[in-house]
Parts: sequence; C-alpha cells; structure tokens
Amino acid sequence: MATRIRLQRHGKKGKAIFHVVVADSRAKRDGKFIEKLGIYNPNTNPATIDINFESTLKWVGTGAEMSDTARAILSYKGVLYKNHLLKGITKGALTAEQVEAKFAAWEADKASKIQGKIEGLGKDAVADKAARLKAEAEANEAKAKAIEAKNTPAVEEAPAVEETEAATEEAAEETTEAPAEDAPAAEGEAEA
Repeated sequence: MATRIRLQRHGKKGKAIFHVVVADSRAKRDGKFIEKLGIYNPNTNPATIDINFESTLKWVGTGAEMSDTARAILSYKGVLYKNHLLKGITKGALTAEQVEAKFAAWEADKASKIQGKIEGLGKDAVADKAARLKAEAEANEAKAKAIEAKNTPAVEEAPAVEETEAATEEAAEETTEAPAEDAPAAEGEAEA
C-alpha cells in the first residue's frame, strides 16, 4: 500500500481550510485517511499552518509520497530540512548535536522572516489607512468648496460684474483715444 501525504478540503465555499493527512494513494481526496498530521488555513495572511512535527517527520522518513502542495507546506515548516539533516546522521556526515544546532538556526531565521512579514503587513495597513483618510479629507474639502461656490453665486457675481464694467470702460477709452490720434493723420492724407 503506497501512502501519500496530501490535503483534504474542508470549510465552506470560498473559505477552504485543509487538513494535512496521510492516506492510501488510492483513497478519495476527502475520503478515508490513516492519520491527520495538521491543518493548513490559506485564508489568513500569512497562511496558518499547524503541523504535528514529529509525526510528519516519521512519515516522511518512512518514505510517504507527497503532493506538490503538501511538499511546499512541509518544506515551509522545516520537516523536509530536518529529514535531510537526519539522513546526514545515518551517513555519518553529521552528529546529532550539529543537526540540532543547524535546525535551531534555520528555525530562528525562518521565525524572523515570518515576523518581518507580519510587521510589514501591519505597517502597510497603517500607511494604506492614512493614505485613504488623507484622500477622503481632500475629497471632502473639494466637495465643501463646490457646495460653497454653488450656494453663494449672487455675492460673487456683483464684484465680477463691476470688474467687467470697469474693464469695458477702460477698453472703450483706449479705443476712443486711438482713433482720435489717427484721425488728424487720416485728414492730412485726405487733403493731400
């Protein structure tokens, strides 16, 4: 019987949650399984993965096949790396203390990366909220100015009419002065 580590789909439509299980490779996707290894929830950011590490390591060590997604999840949690290091012990390349030290360093690095991502998401959320509030304030200001302009057109038209009349009078004065200067020259040309 070939065993396979794979995902079983649970949850409602659009909000799937998966159980990581060891099952016979011939069993249905959501059917009979040998052992439940953990839960994978892709709906959160970053995804929530809760795995029974020792049991999963035992199954990987005995040669259980993995689906592509299950392989990615186990790699993310360090099960495959720990299995790789344990094979180094059997070959005599590493000691148990070296394996534990290497794995602890890998775990610390991975935890810092995950924490950095969580903090980055938090900062992005705060910056996004501030940008949205600023845009909303600007939009409200523009709307207020538009409403004010709409409600007070009579007050603003009076100065505009006076300015227009003053400009028209100045233009009229300039046009009357210009022909007066040109008129004697035109008379002189007419006499000649």
